[in-house]
Amino acid sequence: MARRKFFEEGQRPSGLVSEAVFQSWMRCYRQHPDRLRDVAFDPVTPSRVHSTLAHNRGLLQAAQPELETLERSLAGTGVNLLLTDGDGVMLYVSAMQHEVDIPTRHMGRPGSNLAERASGTTAPGIVVATGQACAVMGGEHYFDDLQALHCAAAPIRDVQGNLAGVLDLTAMTQPFGFDALQLAIQYATSIENTLLQAQSHELLILSFQTTPTLINTPLQGLAGVASDGTVVWINASGARLAGRVSNAETMPCHVEDLFGHGVETLLHLSRHHGPHSLRLANGLLAWLEVRLQSHDEQAQRFISPPARTLSELCSDQVQTEDPAQQQTPATLRECSRKLIESTLAAHNGNIAKTAQKLGISRGTLYRRIRKYGLSSG
Repeated sequence: MARRKFFEEGQRPSGLVSEAVFQSWMRCYRQHPDRLRDVAFDPVTPSRVHSTLAHNRGLLQAAQPELETLERSLAGTGVNLLLTDGDGVMLYVSAMQHEVDIPTRHMGRPGSNLAERASGTTAPGIVVATGQACAVMGGEHYFDDLQALHCAAAPIRDVQGNLAGVLDLTAMTQPFGFDALQLAIQYATSIENTLLQAQSHELLILSFQTTPTLINTPLQGLAGVASDGTVVWINASGARLAGRVSNAETMPCHVEDLFGHGVETLLHLSRHHGPHSLRLANGLLAWLEVRLQSHDEQAQRFISPPARTLSELCSDQVQTEDPAQQQTPATLRECSRKLIESTLAAHNGNIAKTAQKLGISRGTLYRRIRKYGLSSG
């Protein structure tokens, strides 16, 4: 009904297909007026395939464990697993579970292009165009050749907030027997979290949630913090917990604005294993696990060269702290007070220099001084 209403009668199929599918039909109609033509998935040359795989090596490495797990789960369902790059070019496809006579047999190879300009309306094509997870079922596909397919896809983003890839589940013989879209979102999130951390060398990685049992799961909030206190990136779950709309719209910002504490306080927490309770700047009490990524030359791709690296700052703290205190875990309040007190003393009470060293604003430092009853003189 929706196809007849739109393609034959030229009317908007309101309520019959999702807005995402309708908008995709509109885009595809402008590019491909002939819906009956053969779909070849615009395969690229072998040399282009090789360069594409090489360029996306980081994504493939981050995705491999999740792809293997998901592929085992899908065995016997008739559902195939696909991974594309941010342009919709195929990087990985699971072994086809059924022989088919439709053009989908050409999907089973790296280099096939699933973007709208090549393949019309598909779930991966919509994700490439919009960055939003979606499902496209049967007749919702633009080209008649693909109406036997049912697909669900979700985006994978990198540290810069750009679309790095698309994870897609495609059923070629019958509709899904489970919530394929939710499954695609779950595994795409896990791959994205792994990729974000892999791209964050010489950053503090903050894992947080309102309960410690959700840390190291697809529901965890994640953020990467540079040595100057800049929050370089934050994942979607973390942005929601921090009260921000998205990574792309709010990054970069200062760690104090989101987490209510300076970078040196977080560095101190990184030396103690396990999550710690911490109240975020918005007042929400969360459990936070802090980890310092090892140095790598590729760090310069993501952050500007800092005056002092996180490793150096952490080393300074280890050398200046009392060994007896290192053996007894201190509370976050005690750690914060001691850091401020020692840093003030080291700078002869100079507020500006102390605030700069701690990675917080002077206003925040004044509030902490009054809160802890310290002297700035």
